[in-house]
Amino acid sequence: QVQLVESGGGLVPAVGSLRLSCVASGLNFNFNYYRMGWFRQAPGKEREYVAHLSGGGSATYYVDFVKGRFTISRDNAKNTAYLQMNSLKPEDTAVYYCTADRSDGDSRGARFWDHWGQGTQVTVSS
Repeated sequence: QVQLVESGGGLVPAVGSLRLSCVASGLNFNFNYYRMGWFRQAPGKEREYVAHLSGGGSATYYVDFVKGRFTISRDNAKNTAYLQMNSLKPEDTAVYYCTADRSDGDSRGARFWDHWGQGTQVTVSS
């Protein structure tokens, strides 16, 4: 079983920045084998894809509305994934979830990811 624990959320004014962290662990768990992703869910809305990166970290992918503002990264030595969020907007307000999966297939839907953290709240004030 894989455990994911997010941190770093909070309240920030518009155009501010936050960095989310996600520490992964588990029995016989090899972080390098897992792609890591971030989704978010605003009240009354479905969980939506934000970004993900490959196990080695060489390939990164973003949804259009965060390109140029968010950066996903990982430190395999620390079993940790990050989401640096800059130029935040009120519409970025949501619970942000870290996710992990061993496949290399589809990524844009939550159903394609096996493991989830508990989420961390990000609130951007206008």
